[in-house]
Amino acid sequence: MILHKQTLKLVYSNILSWVISISLFSTLFVFMLYAREFLFFEPFFVFHLPVDWIPSFILIVIVSGLVGLVTNLAVFQMRVLKANSKKTGTGVVGSVIGVSAGVCSSCGQIGFAIISTLGVVGSTSLSFLTTYEIPIRLLAIAILSGSYFVMIKGISRGCKVNLNDSSHIAKIRKD
Repeated sequence: MILHKQTLKLVYSNILSWVISISLFSTLFVFMLYAREFLFFEPFFVFHLPVDWIPSFILIVIVSGLVGLVTNLAVFQMRVLKANSKKTGTGVVGSVIGVSAGVCSSCGQIGFAIISTLGVVGSTSLSFLTTYEIPIRLLAIAILSGSYFVMIKGISRGCKVNLNDSSHIAKIRKD
């Protein structure tokens, strides 16, 4: 647990890290709310959350937050540690898979566009996505959580972190 706290303090010591995480979270959160028809922009701006859709809303919040966190860790690893693509690939791939699995494309206007384009095949696949929406989002959370732990381990290996010191300086190892 201490390793996670120290690594997150190091990653979020820069204002750019906060901007990246908050902008990714906000963008994905609004998109997923719109796709799931919790949020409407026309004819009026309306947020609507039926009681039986609360679990789906909570999972949207978690997926959005984890995508912001994992992507920010990957950016930190690329930018500060100058890690190669193999080391940072986990965070990027985990974020992409998490977003793909977390977005319910069968919900709302997006689903109707895909059904009309793909016909019976699109209708069948989107029916599957609608039926298994919550398990798919749980899978996305599991993938993103795994990516988070791999990224934390990679950053802690690449840095000698000692935030108990008054200077709060992390020394980067040159392996």
